[in-house]
Amino acid sequence: MSLGVSLSRDRVVLEPWHETYAEGLRAACAEDNAIWEIYPICLSGEHFDASLDNFLSRPNWIHFVVLDGDRVVGMTNFINPDAKNGVVEIGGTYIAPSVRGSGFNRMMKTLMIEHAFAQGYRRIELRVDLRNTRSQRAVEKLGAVREGVLRKNMITWTGHLRDTVVFGLLKDEWVAVR
Repeated sequence: MSLGVSLSRDRVVLEPWHETYAEGLRAACAEDNAIWEIYPICLSGEHFDASLDNFLSRPNWIHFVVLDGDRVVGMTNFINPDAKNGVVEIGGTYIAPSVRGSGFNRMMKTLMIEHAFAQGYRRIELRVDLRNTRSQRAVEKLGAVREGVLRKNMITWTGHLRDTVVFGLLKDEWVAVR
């Protein structure tokens, strides 16, 4: 069950993380400074280097840089892949405003979902800050089911006690919405 491979379709490209992408990611993350208020970490401005190091040191995360053709526009991850139980989370995703609302995020998530299911995973989880209604709508459009809210389960970089909405998508549900 190999998840850490290059994935692409049309202009959407996901490449396994490599340090050569750091400056491109820095620029992409700086395109929307306000959004970092609802993220667990801040990858903008003076926080970028330390936060990126922290982010990349997380065990059991498979990190990807997201490209629009050859331009870095964000990042995403497979989190805590559990091959025995067939469960993996998709998260830690950021995409620049320049590609939002264009179907780019849907295509990116579709690539990841199809790849995970092709690798034998049967359940994909997505977790979203309760305040991030745009991301919740995007996840629901993929056919994921809102399963509940983890109340005050995380302290973000701003000190906010985050409520996290948990979504699940099963392989047979994905086939039905495709």
